Amino acid sequence: MLKSTTRHIHIFTASVEDNELIPSENVLTLDIDPDNEFIWNDDALQQVYQKFDGLVESYSGEELTDYNLRKIGSDLEHLVRDLLLKGKISYNLNTRALNYSMGLPRVEA
Repeated sequence: MLKSTTRHIHIFTASVEDNELIPSENVLTLDIDPDNEFIWNDDALQQVYQKFDGLVESYSGEELTDYNLRKIGSDLEHLVRDLLLKGKISYNLNTRALNYSMGLPRVEA
């Protein structure tokens, strides 16, 4: 099973059945923010899913490699940072471990 795991994006060449990852050559599974570091809304989540779909489509016909999967994960990680900087998502202050991995929160004066 191939996988790409960044801090906020996990991608697996697997399907999910009964909360278990089942390796698959035809399915990619995306896990966004597995540690619940951010507060998400439907619009922000849809942006990540749409970007994921577009990136996967851009590799259509190419061999699925570790590099391609990591590139998709990295591009999605950049999108998450952009969403945070634009205020589309925010840090979850009730998460078990605050680390501000994408920079300190901004507060308006």
